[in-house]
Amino acid sequence: MKTLTLASIYELQGLKDEALEIYKEILKKDPDNKEAKIAIKRLSGIRKNFDGTNEEMKEFFINMDSKPEFLEFERWLLKLWN
Repeated sequence: MKTLTLASIYELQGLKDEALEIYKEILKKDPDNKEAKIAIKRLSGIRKNFDGTNEEMKEFFINMDSKPEFLEFERWLLKLWN
């Protein structure tokens, strides 16, 4: 089942194209879905400047197991999107 949660997970893993496709499918089924609309706009902008998955941070994300690691990853994401 393709959900907002699954699309968000794909985003966090660096799978932007896959996440974007899920958001588009959600929007087709529910044209008023504000979260999907915002995500599509956000990802469309990121895709223009995004050159692929950061494998190092992907591994870090998969293996994080502490609050400080989560905060470090969150800071990295914020830098990426700003």
